Amino acid sequence: MAKSSNNDPAPALEDLSFEAALERLESIVEAMESGDLPLEKLLAEYEQGMKLASVCARKLAEAELKVQQLEKTSEGQFRLKPLTAEETPEG
Repeated sequence: MAKSSNNDPAPALEDLSFEAALERLESIVEAMESGDLPLEKLLAEYEQGMKLASVCARKLAEAELKVQQLEKTSEGQFRLKPLTAEETPEG
């Protein structure tokens, strides 16, 4: 029977808020720039940093899409315009 692995950090990274992911990414950059990390740790941090950068980019793209979908109502209020299938990133 296969065991599910809880050691995979990818799902946890996806669950981070943009701010938390960016803060962790900045921490990794500082550690890498310090020059104090051994090569193996440096490579592991680089890999996690790239994943975090991807998470941040995806969250920014999602936020941008929401902003682009705001529309002004006849009362002068703003609301989110429902996306059509053609407008979704997956569709």
